[in-house]
Amino acid sequence: MRTLVHLSDLHFGRVDQALLGPLRALVERVDPDVVVISGDLTQRAKLDEFEQARAFLDTLPGPQIVVPGNHDISLYNVFRRFVKPLARYKRYITDDLDPFYADDEIAVIGVNTARSLTIKDGRVSRTQLAALHEQLAGLAPEITRIVVTHHPFDLPDGFEERDLVRRRSLAMQAFSESGVDILMAGHMHASHAGSTAARYQISEYAALVVQAGTATSTRGRGEVNSFNVVRVEPLKVEIDRYGWDVVRGEFALVATEKFMRTGNVWTPHIDGLMAAGL
Repeated sequence: MRTLVHLSDLHFGRVDQALLGPLRALVERVDPDVVVISGDLTQRAKLDEFEQARAFLDTLPGPQIVVPGNHDISLYNVFRRFVKPLARYKRYITDDLDPFYADDEIAVIGVNTARSLTIKDGRVSRTQLAALHEQLAGLAPEITRIVVTHHPFDLPDGFEERDLVRRRSLAMQAFSESGVDILMAGHMHASHAGSTAARYQISEYAALVVQAGTATSTRGRGEVNSFNVVRVEPLKVEIDRYGWDVVRGEFALVATEKFMRTGNVWTPHIDGLMAAGL
C-alpha cells in the first residue's frame, strides 16, 4: 500500500495562518509516501506569496508532486502573464512542469493545465498527452497510475461543464489507452470522489476522480478547509477527507470513501460490496 497526502489551492496571500501548524503536524503524522499539491499555491502570483509557499513546502515531507494553477500566473502584470507566465513558479516552486514519481507500486505524473490566455480555465495539449503516454507505457501493468492536474476532468452534479478542463474528452481517451487509474485535481475548492463512468462513455474503462478542497485559503466557498489522504492498493483505494474543526482547532477526519477496481473500471465500494450491484 502507498499513502498520498493530497493538498490543493493553498492560496498564499489569502491563507488562514492558524491552519498551517496543525496541517503540517497532521501530514507529518500520516507519514505519506508522496505529497501531492494540485495547484494554486498563491493568490496573485506575487513574489512574497511564492516565498511563503516555498517556505511552507520546505516543512512538508517528500517526495512532492506539485503542479501550478491558474492563480500562479500573474493576473494584472501583462508582461509577466504572457511573456513569463510561470517564471516565479519555476524559480520558487519547481522548474519541472511535468513532475514524475514512480516506485514498484505507484506512478504519479503531474500535468500543467494552467494557461496565460485564459483567466481561470485550464487545458491539456496533445503534446502533453503524447508525453504522458510515453512515460507510462513502459511501466508494469500492476502499477497504479495517477495523474495530477489543477483543473478537474470530472465533477459531481451541481457544477457547470465549463468548470472542467478543456480537451477533456481527448485526454480521457488517452488516459484509457495509458491505463490511468486516478485523476487528482483541485481548482473548485470542493471535495469530491467518484468514477468517470457517467460522464465519459469509454468501453471497459472508468478512472477514479479525487478532488481536493482548499487546504488553507480563506476562500472556502461554503466548505471548510480540507485535504485528502489517499491510500492506494492495486485493486482498492481508500480516501480519508480531513476537514478543519474550528472548535477543536485541528483537522479532523470527516469522511472515508472506498473504491474498487475490476479490470480497468473503478467503482464505489460500500460495506464490502461494490456499488455496481455485486
